[in-house]
Amino acid sequence: MSKAFVFPDFYIAQPELILLGLACAVMLFDLYVRDARRSLTYALAQFALLGSALSVLNVLTGTMGDLAYTFNGLYVADVMGHILKLFACVTLSVVLIYSRTYLADRGLLKGEFLSLLLFALLGMFILISANSFLTIYLGLELLSLSLYAMVALNRDSALSTEAAMKYFVLGALASGLLLYGMSMIYGATGSLMLTEISRALSQGAADRTVVVFGLVFLVSGLAFKLGVVPFHMWIPDVYHGAPTAVTLVIGSAPKLAAFAMAMRLLVNGLLELAVDWQQMLIILAVLSMAIGNIAAIAQTNLKRMFAYSTISHMGFMLLGLLTGVVQGNWLNAADAYSAAMFYAIVYVFMSLGAFGTLLYLSRAGFECEHLDDLRGLNRKSPWTAFIAMLLMFSMAGVPPTAGFYAKFLVLSSTVAAGQLWLAVLAVIFSLIGAFYYLRIVKLMYFDEPLSGRDVAVSISGNSDMRLMYSVNGLALLALGLLPQPLMALCFIAIKSL
Repeated sequence: MSKAFVFPDFYIAQPELILLGLACAVMLFDLYVRDARRSLTYALAQFALLGSALSVLNVLTGTMGDLAYTFNGLYVADVMGHILKLFACVTLSVVLIYSRTYLADRGLLKGEFLSLLLFALLGMFILISANSFLTIYLGLELLSLSLYAMVALNRDSALSTEAAMKYFVLGALASGLLLYGMSMIYGATGSLMLTEISRALSQGAADRTVVVFGLVFLVSGLAFKLGVVPFHMWIPDVYHGAPTAVTLVIGSAPKLAAFAMAMRLLVNGLLELAVDWQQMLIILAVLSMAIGNIAAIAQTNLKRMFAYSTISHMGFMLLGLLTGVVQGNWLNAADAYSAAMFYAIVYVFMSLGAFGTLLYLSRAGFECEHLDDLRGLNRKSPWTAFIAMLLMFSMAGVPPTAGFYAKFLVLSSTVAAGQLWLAVLAVIFSLIGAFYYLRIVKLMYFDEPLSGRDVAVSISGNSDMRLMYSVNGLALLALGLLPQPLMALCFIAIKSL
């Protein structure tokens, strides 16, 4: 007998439904707005992000943080999902504030960018709340297709078009790997639902050889979305080729969705195979920290340098994911996974600030992309140099910034799992990585500005952007001094799983 159809509980999924409606409204509204009044579309997009965040809070309070399923189990609502969605909304709101002047100066502040941004957020929402291979793939492709189009938004730039083609081709390859792995696991367990897959594995009702074979492809596809070695080849070219505002989008909120995807697949669905996927993640983490930090030293282009920095940070985040289960013992799981979640959130704020610095210093006809563009910044704008220094210290893991505490938590969970050698390697690569962050501080404070690169004299941006840039840098300092509230929030979120 077929299972009876259960009418879905739309209340639980209201954030996605409201966001979908508002994204369509932004797209249609922009058809009737002239370029001179494009700020109205921008305001409506910000309202859509606010409405989405409020709807997430409404569901969180309405369900009292309890686990809830709808759409026949395809969709799950839990505390982790709600928190990641809230941070995604806040992140993209900050992205819009940073990007507004940059896009307007280049004629890119149009409905296409804003609509694609909202549809990318919808893909993140679906991915964060996915409880089935079907919804994971649906959310992932909605997010990916939106990002492909955003990279190619500047159609007159050959660099952007080339980056979009590389991103699309390699993204399609990664999606194929992911689908093949899903099909193998489906064939072995007879289900696409993560909860049922977990149950089948715990009961020994699946052929382990087939499942592990599918797991290899699954982890490969996941590694591409995280951007870790050896599936990192798209990151430097896409970060460099895309308009800086689009690079800011790719380097921020999607990392939260990728973390959620890893948690849903590996922890919710395949925790019984932790011994197998932990070995894969160890290789990915070590290679990412090594190649990401060493390759970044050789870069003179800031966007490429931050791209390799992203690779190393994602490798660091994997340390939290791979140290949750120790020889079948789950006692370290909550601490390790919450440390990884804390690291992902802090990294997103650091990435916002890093690429926000480039947007803040760019202006019409000038792209702040090279190391030399930051020479002597302190002499022209001391406050901007101070905030940029805070951001670089946080990315390097210098106390008392949030980046230091995030790395400390991940290293603590690694040591607690008995992986002392892995923690030592991580510290060594962090010290190597500190070089290129501190090099930026040295250029800003101790070098003379080059002639013809008088960046700071005419710093672009409106008052909103200047205020947000300051808040961004100071928030990382505050989180380093008082990390307990966010850490407690992450711990509660992970325990809810």
